[in-house]
Amino acid sequence: MRTLIILTFLAVLVMAATCYESHESMESHEHYYPFINRRRANDFIQADTRLGAITQERIRERAKAPHERQREMCEDYYPCELYAYRHGYAAAYKHYFGRRR
Repeated sequence: MRTLIILTFLAVLVMAATCYESHESMESHEHYYPFINRRRANDFIQADTRLGAITQERIRERAKAPHERQREMCEDYYPCELYAYRHGYAAAYKHYFGRRR
């Protein structure tokens, strides 16, 4: 009987130690109201910057430098890519695709 009381007391102590809610967890306002309104949710993102970045990326995709296009062609063709590892992309492009023109 005595061991049962001691085990029960230890179980209560363990439960109290593990289930205790500290004050730090209550400091956050999200505990009381986890949702924020739409205006505050979008405050940290600037719409103009985001749209400008997307526009710049689309422009760069359309107007690539000639060496960038050559490098992409060389990367798509495996022997050219292997040659480029040793001699560089300009030499590899010239070796594999330079004779076509």
